[in-house]
Parts: sequence; C-alpha cells; structure tokens
Amino acid sequence: MRNPPLSLYVHIPWCVQKCPYCDFNSHGLKSALPEKEYVAHLLDDLAQDAKRVDTRQVDTVFIGGGTPSLFSAQAMADIINGIKARVNLAENAEITMEANPGTVEAGKFLGFYEAGVNRISVGIQSFQPQHLQVLGRIHNSHQAENAVKQAHVAGLPTFNLDLMHGLPNQSVENALSDLNKGIALNPYHLSWYQLTIEPNTPFYSRPPELPDDDILWEIQQQGHQRLEAAGYAQYEISGYAKVGHQCQHNLNYWRFGDYLGIGCGAHGKITDVVNGTIHRTVKVKHPRGYMEISRPYIDNETQVEKHDVPFEFFMNRFRLVEPCPIEDYYALTGQVLSDDVKKALEDAQRQGLLDITSTHWQVTAKGRRYLNSLLSCFV
Repeated sequence: MRNPPLSLYVHIPWCVQKCPYCDFNSHGLKSALPEKEYVAHLLDDLAQDAKRVDTRQVDTVFIGGGTPSLFSAQAMADIINGIKARVNLAENAEITMEANPGTVEAGKFLGFYEAGVNRISVGIQSFQPQHLQVLGRIHNSHQAENAVKQAHVAGLPTFNLDLMHGLPNQSVENALSDLNKGIALNPYHLSWYQLTIEPNTPFYSRPPELPDDDILWEIQQQGHQRLEAAGYAQYEISGYAKVGHQCQHNLNYWRFGDYLGIGCGAHGKITDVVNGTIHRTVKVKHPRGYMEISRPYIDNETQVEKHDVPFEFFMNRFRLVEPCPIEDYYALTGQVLSDDVKKALEDAQRQGLLDITSTHWQVTAKGRRYLNSLLSCFV
C-alpha cells in the first residue's frame, strides 16, 4: 500500500440564495458575510488536519461552495497564503475557485488570479432566461458571457464552464443551443452534466417535468459529438477538456486519491499506510456551529470497512475514460482481489461493460452509458 496523491478541498458555504436543485451544504446569505472570522477558522481547521498528513505534498486545492466568489480577492489571498504556511503545497499546484457570474463584478477575476487562484470554474448552467429562472440562478446570459470574457482578459492559464442539460421541458435543439454558446466562448474545460433530482431539495419535493430518456440520450450523444469536434476530449463522465486542461483536483478524486476537507460540512479521505486503513472525515455542517470556538471542527470520522473499500475504489475509478492500472487497486486499497471482486469483474466483462487485460481495466462505451449497471456488479 502506498500514500495516494493528496489534495485539499476548502468549503465556502454561503450563496446569495439556494438553488432548488442543489444538495450541497450551502446557506443563503441573510446578513453580513463573516469573511475574516471564517477565514481564521478555515486556517485553524487546516492546522489541525495538517498533523494527519505530516510533510506529504498537497498537489491541488479546490475552493468550492456555496459561492466562493462572494469573498474578496484579499480573503482568497489570505486563504492561499495560510495554506502555504500550514501544508507542503506543491510549487505548481492547481488552485481552483468556483464562481457565480452573478457575484463577479468587472475585474474581480484578475484580483483572484493575483491572489493565487490559477483556475476558475464558472457556474453558468444555462444561457436561457427560462431555464435560469427555473434553476433559481441569480445571473443572466449577459453576466455569464461577461464572466467568461473576464476570465480570458485576466490571463488565467485555465478555466472551466459548468453547463447543465436535461432541464425541465428541454428539447434536443434547446440543450445544444446552450452547449454551442458555451463552446463559442472558448473555455479550456467544459463540465457538461445532466440535471438529476437529489433528495432533500425543493426539486425532490416538487419535481419538475424532465425530458424523457430518449431525448436525454439524444442530447448526450449529439452534445458529445459537438464537444469532440470542437477539440474537447471526454476524460470523465461529465468532464471535457482541451489537451492539457483536465481538472487535476477532480482526477485525484476519481483516481482514489486522498484529500483534506476544511470548512462547513467538508469531507476528507486520508489513507494510513502503516495500519492499512482509510478514514473519512466530515466537518461541522452549519456555519454557526463550525465557528463555535469551544467545539471541534470534525463532526464525524469513520474508518472505511474493509469489505466496502473495493466498491468505493471502483465507484470512483470507473467514472474515468482512461484505463485503470490493476496495480493501482493493490497499491491504493491494500487488498488483493477477492473471489467476490473477481466475479464482479467477470460479470461486468460478460455484459460488455468492461474490458480486461493482464494489466488494466477499461470501461467500455456501453459501461459509460450504463455506469450504474457497471457499479451494481460490485454491490
């Protein structure tokens, strides 16, 4: 067993308002943003977590939310400088920050870039007013386009656009119109994912009418073709990138890497190679509780049961288009292939969901389409 690569996730929990499809730990902003106080707690949280990883190098940082772009450039600089002071951050570390076009005034991306952010992920979702309204987004199409132009002008070495498809009452032509507009803005990376209805969201209690499966499949197929024709290669279920612009932070998740998670409700995964165990942590969810000085930041910590490790490995690894070296399974789980796992792999191969060689596992095109069926082999 070896130490996996290590990342850091930083959670900023506030939004202007909560979107009806969102099941992330986010909170509508009802008063002044406690920026300085929260940054101080983030860095104290990190100082405690850093003891668990000693001198291991942190290769990527992802500042997500919520809406991190509500924070000032100075706050981002304080966070990034504080990270560098507390962990062994790689010199060329990818540092991503999520941004909402409705919270980014002119020139703000340049301030984030100067603060140390070198990758922005812009949450556009759609350019069309009727969809933005249904999704509860606070920006309009003009603001979305302006945010992308800012990213180009700021000189960011790479950035991402988030776009959704399979929206309420959406046609194939309508979905592709959004995608064409996103491609025309020439981002380095496009996250293009289907809207799903998650528990504990307004959409779950009052489900909108979504396109049927035939329309969803046609959107997916035609969109995939347009992205590839425009020079975006699919490397993950919903991730498309130009050459050299894959999101390294997300790749570390899917390759079963380790990550520290700081901030409200943030999740972490740490491997103890000495004991051959994997631990998962969850931080206190609500900002008031998280910033309560007498309370520990960790709300829950569990050790992954040995029999659950294979499923967790495959659930992550098989999201990727690239082949999975079989050696990675041994090195990152500390386990040999049990009879149950061998049978699951054989079942997946027999169903045409997986190709197997002496050195690699490769999810097939059919396996990517029916990922849930592939993963169910390991349950």
